Amino acid sequence: MLKPIPPSQRERNRYIVFEIISKSRFDRNTVVRNIRNSVLNFIGESGTSRTSLWMMDWNDEKQSGIIKVNHRSVDCVRASAALIKEIDKSAVIFHVVGVSGTLKGARGKGLG
Repeated sequence: MLKPIPPSQRERNRYIVFEIISKSRFDRNTVVRNIRNSVLNFIGESGTSRTSLWMMDWNDEKQSGIIKVNHRSVDCVRASAALIKEIDKSAVIFHVVGVSGTLKGARGKGLG
């Protein structure tokens, strides 16, 4: 049986809370695809694999969500997301509400 990984050796994560400002509505899969493509274009395949990018939550009503990333990749993912200007031929503004070290803190920043 495998031993659990000690906390000192676990990957440290950050949670990016964001909202998409647009006249159109988007579903979770469309948003994830566009974020991944933007990160891929900005930092390449090797860099994208190191980000540990994962969509944790998505709120269809508020068009907001939480992305989990590696603590070293926060700035790259924020910059990549800021480059998203269009989703499905609709103009969008990708606004980062905040970054948190815990999922509970991220949910308190505006997704709740």
